[in-house]
Amino acid sequence: MTERIQSLDALRGFSLLGILLLNIVSFGLPFSAYMNPTVYGGATGLNFAAWLVAMTLWDGKMRAIFSLLFAASADLLLTRVSAAFYYRRSAWLILIGLLHAHLIWSGDILYPYGVIGLLLYPLRRFSARQLIIAGVVIIVLHSAWNFGGSLAMLDMEKIGGPEWQQVRGMFHPTAQGVNEQIRLHRGGYLDNLYLRSGEALLFEFPMFFQFLFLDVLGMFVLGLGLARVGIFNASRSVRFYTAISIVGFALGIPLNYWAATQWANSGFKLPEYFQYVAVTADPGRLLVAAGYIGLVMLLAKAGIGWIINPLAAVGKMALSNYLLTSVLLTLFFNGYGLGYFAHLERGQLYWVVLAMWTINLTISPLWLRHFQYGPAEWLWRSLTYWRLQPFRRTNALPNPSPAEPNPA
Repeated sequence: MTERIQSLDALRGFSLLGILLLNIVSFGLPFSAYMNPTVYGGATGLNFAAWLVAMTLWDGKMRAIFSLLFAASADLLLTRVSAAFYYRRSAWLILIGLLHAHLIWSGDILYPYGVIGLLLYPLRRFSARQLIIAGVVIIVLHSAWNFGGSLAMLDMEKIGGPEWQQVRGMFHPTAQGVNEQIRLHRGGYLDNLYLRSGEALLFEFPMFFQFLFLDVLGMFVLGLGLARVGIFNASRSVRFYTAISIVGFALGIPLNYWAATQWANSGFKLPEYFQYVAVTADPGRLLVAAGYIGLVMLLAKAGIGWIINPLAAVGKMALSNYLLTSVLLTLFFNGYGLGYFAHLERGQLYWVVLAMWTINLTISPLWLRHFQYGPAEWLWRSLTYWRLQPFRRTNALPNPSPAEPNPA
């Protein structure tokens, strides 16, 4: 705990809160409405503005930061723990992700992080320069994959057939399919379990390899390299962070806005999504992510505690806050709770976001006054060591398990 990096924790907390700006649509509206606002939740006025702002400023950007920081945190372990310890830690994360996806919320990110994180241990001896170059190469390959996908969509549209109908159904579902999703979400826990497990399997297998693998791997490798040159510990100059923030926002925001409006002007057609949004996704999100990283690092360097400290508390309890958000929001929206699923328009969902942020930002600092870790972090740590770890905060420094170095 004495080795926590406040700026890294704050940036993690910032990205975790920001991810909910996108995930809230998946919690509260039918699956396809996440990308296509015409499916449900309103596509005019404030609802369209909410979609456009999300696509321009948030979609993919927060997850990019979260992925970079997952690797940065892993880098604190890679040269200090054994392979067996690291893989055991990753295996427990995979299991937590599977339970989260199937029992609580299907939009889980822990499972892919755990699986792809297994590939990081052999990279511990690579230099920062090698890792940054490799990460950029993988991201370029992912962009090329997206470009190839845009060409494939054009061919699939001409040919038609069941494969085209299946992909098209993800963006333009039938009214019957949408109504069935709403019925299941408003049903009891077993109805939701049936729907949730089907969606989770889709994310864990076909979509994992088609959309997530290169995406997350590239960010992980790049994140390792950036961590080793001090990007996330606020050690670079004010001029450096100011430059990446200004350049990132100045280039990324117009690019993302152009791509989103081009897709909207096409009538949200499927091939045009790949031609505009998917093809520009990697440069657009990395640029805006760089803008946010620079901004948070500037706040950390300036010592603005009333902003950084609450964000850092959320970041220190990122796993606990992530799971708590899923539990509370599924209870709010699904039928075995308050049953608000598909009752709120897209713009109205952000009032729920504000309420959830208030809970995260209030509970986290209070919890950490009394405990060393969030409850989920403590459980993960205890399972990894296979012995109960110190939990309550005391005046004495926590002693690590003698079996391995302290992975704080």
